Amino acid sequence: MTSAFFYGTLMHPEILKRVIGNDGSGLQMCPALLLDYTRHQVKNEDYPGILPYSQSRAMFDRDLDLEEKSVRGSLVTGLSEEDVRLLDIFEGNYTRQVVSVYPLASLTNIRDIPPIEAKSLVPTTPPPISTLDSLTSPVEADTYVWCISPSELGAKLWTFEEFVKHSAWKWVGSSSDNNKDYDEVDRRRAMDGLIIPATIT
Repeated sequence: MTSAFFYGTLMHPEILKRVIGNDGSGLQMCPALLLDYTRHQVKNEDYPGILPYSQSRAMFDRDLDLEEKSVRGSLVTGLSEEDVRLLDIFEGNYTRQVVSVYPLASLTNIRDIPPIEAKSLVPTTPPPISTLDSLTSPVEADTYVWCISPSELGAKLWTFEEFVKHSAWKWVGSSSDNNKDYDEVDRRRAMDGLIIPATIT
């Protein structure tokens, strides 16, 4: 089984379940932190890409503080080989890499999260990072790092709060039926089994 760190659209449990094509009953999730990376909106898209701060520093006219050069996301454990195969297809412009992330809470089984609480699992306005010393021990997880030209990323840092407020509706429920970003993973999954549509949370 594989653990992964998600920092964009896949932080939303219903979007993750849509991509992997199952109810996520074997998965556990918790908020987590990735240090020394920055998260930027892909130009003309709803979703972000991340870069090591050593690469993205040139995009800013000042040094970033700890919060700005850290990426908050979700740590998900229990992903199967098939789950990862579908995630690789979905994340076409990214390279899967192993990183160290810091869990910020206990893992919760996705199956046991009532839909109304799904957003609270990954808070849109989390408390600030106090000090590095306050973090728990890191764990290794796969994540998807932007692998094409950084010029395709905007300098503005992407936030999950803005995604939930303005764009999440395009990715869940009936509004997601015409979302082109699902097309390829849906096509590949249709060769093997049932597509499970996401539901609004």
